[in-house]
Amino acid sequence: MTTIPSRLARLTSSSGSWPVAQARARSLYRQWYRGAPEIVQIYALNVPAHAIRAKVREMFDRNAQVTDVEAVDILLLKGYQEYQETINCWKMDRSVFVSLHAAQIYLKIDPGVGNSHVMRFFAAEELPARPATFLDAFYASRDDAGEVQPTA
Repeated sequence: MTTIPSRLARLTSSSGSWPVAQARARSLYRQWYRGAPEIVQIYALNVPAHAIRAKVREMFDRNAQVTDVEAVDILLLKGYQEYQETINCWKMDRSVFVSLHAAQIYLKIDPGVGNSHVMRFFAAEELPARPATFLDAFYASRDDAGEVQPTA
């Protein structure tokens, strides 16, 4: 896939009314939905396109309660920027991102295997469940006898 930066270039625009903002959000959602097979192909992901589409739907549903037009415009700008960077293959390998170090620890991912940044969208599903009560959290944080070596 050849990177053509101007292929997805757009001027930043603001929505004058709520129906215009909704139409722009639907347009962005459709672009992500139609681009899912291309994303899987570009980054050689081991997940099907429908999993990418489900995750995109989840991200859009997460912001469904936003009703301020200016806030929607900012979310649309960020979403379109993410889409442009993803489709143009401007994203780096997961091993380069320092911010993903915690995900690498929890998921026990070897940075050298070349996992794509796109897989960070699925990191929350792979993390272990958080303890519900204080005692569960306390017991989970206790050191295992095999890991702690006494100082001699």
